[in-house]
Amino acid sequence: MTDIEKPSNFIQQIISADLDANRVETVVTRFPPEPNGYLHIGHAKSICLNFGLAEQFNGACNLRFDDTNPEKEDDEYVQAIIEDVKWLGFDWADEPKFASDYFGQLYSWAQYLIGEGKAYICELNAEDMREYRGTLTEVGKNSPYRERPAEESLALLEQMKQGAVDEGTMTLRAKIDMASPNINMRDPVMYRIKKMAHHRTGDTWNIYPSYDFAHGQEDAIEGVTHSVCTLEFAANRPLYEWFTSNLPLPSVPRQYEFGRLNINYTVTSKRKLKQLVDEKHVDGWDDPRMPTISGLRRRGVTAAAVREFCDSLAVAKTDGVVDLAQFEHFIRTDLNDNASRAMCVLNPLKITLSNYEAGKEEILTAAGHPNRDDLPSRQLPFGREIYIDQSDFSEDTTLSRKKFKRLVIGEYVRLRGAYVIRADEVIRDDAGEIVEIIGSYVPDTVGENPPEGIRPRGVIHWVSASNCIDCDLYLYENLFTEAAPDAGEGSFLDHLNPQSLQIIKNCKAELGLGEAVAGQQYQFEREGYYCLDGKHSSADKLVFNRTIALR
Repeated sequence: MTDIEKPSNFIQQIISADLDANRVETVVTRFPPEPNGYLHIGHAKSICLNFGLAEQFNGACNLRFDDTNPEKEDDEYVQAIIEDVKWLGFDWADEPKFASDYFGQLYSWAQYLIGEGKAYICELNAEDMREYRGTLTEVGKNSPYRERPAEESLALLEQMKQGAVDEGTMTLRAKIDMASPNINMRDPVMYRIKKMAHHRTGDTWNIYPSYDFAHGQEDAIEGVTHSVCTLEFAANRPLYEWFTSNLPLPSVPRQYEFGRLNINYTVTSKRKLKQLVDEKHVDGWDDPRMPTISGLRRRGVTAAAVREFCDSLAVAKTDGVVDLAQFEHFIRTDLNDNASRAMCVLNPLKITLSNYEAGKEEILTAAGHPNRDDLPSRQLPFGREIYIDQSDFSEDTTLSRKKFKRLVIGEYVRLRGAYVIRADEVIRDDAGEIVEIIGSYVPDTVGENPPEGIRPRGVIHWVSASNCIDCDLYLYENLFTEAAPDAGEGSFLDHLNPQSLQIIKNCKAELGLGEAVAGQQYQFEREGYYCLDGKHSSADKLVFNRTIALR
């Protein structure tokens, strides 16, 4: 065995034992998504596991697309998946692989099984096939076509391939055991007729292999040694092994199952995620409320946070539900350590500093991060007029300093990275609403303590009124109000959170944010973590997505 870290989960232990016993020379794993949707956080765990195992054991991991169903698959999904896997920081030795690369070989193996008397063409329709299949408590019964001569089945299979047979009238089925307690073994379908173009092979094929028939054989062709998949495929493993033991394959892979990742307050069914997109409950697959990897990326979650979270999870033989707060812990930790700081005023309130020279402007310097000397400092224009947040001012002089550490009429507060100021007078509009505060600043207090007798209540953020940028903020919350939205009666859509997106327009942000690029993360001081949204931003108005609130 090579110089590797000590195995900690059951799959690592299996691989370690296989290497020690020389059952395996080089470890080969694979990540095999079907390109029928975008990847989600559950896939991220599988990606990290499969690529991580290959890395740990000095092996290789293939990215392979199981594109056996042209009805639901699209090249858009292929490209999105490639982008997601690369964004997470993983790569593969060769070009991505596809089940469709092996359609010719799979067809030859189907002919082989027919010739061996282990597959046949069945003419039962879908309804009759369900009836013949039996139930969990009743065994199935043989198809009347089960003993069809091999020569006849081979001829019919070729006619199916050539498009001479109507859809739904024939299938190719494996001949296994209609009395098996495992329903998957009751003569499963290997090929169906689908007269539709494939996103890679075009109109070449009129029949397509089932996932169960193709999957193990793809692994064998690629020399996969450890085929790691989630627990719902455990019942399919006997069928996987039946095919691999009854075909003349170049190698014999083994399948191992682990518990899938489920997180509360979300859904990870691709069918349900697609429904959210198709019915426009969300702004596409990359909507920042979606648990898709592209949605997380657009929201501002980093690849490092996703990987750290996935690596923290147990690789077990049972399914479980992880609390969303556990994921949020890794998001906040990563952003706290790495996100540049900036200031943005969500609900601007203007302050005019009456004793600051009109027309004068100075440039103050603030740290890019309090603990990161490697991040560039920020230049903060400061002048007579500034904005603070409306929530940071009160006329109530009875508020204790402990309860309200902000600006109160007649008292002092420190501006973050700038001067100490005092609120002196309130200006109101005709409706009686406060529209401006007249205040004053205390000279020589940038980075210095104020004179004796001046005691600021606290520290608040601000921006220059004349040198700032306008932006809109998209504040995201959980997409669902229930921890398990797809459990129980009714539709998961019944639990959509109507407050999952709040848009705050015309915020005022420090000037340097005008240079932000899509996906760049910031901590808006005292407000939360944000990133520039490349989808909604324009030259006239920048949009920042809230990744997550401060603790």
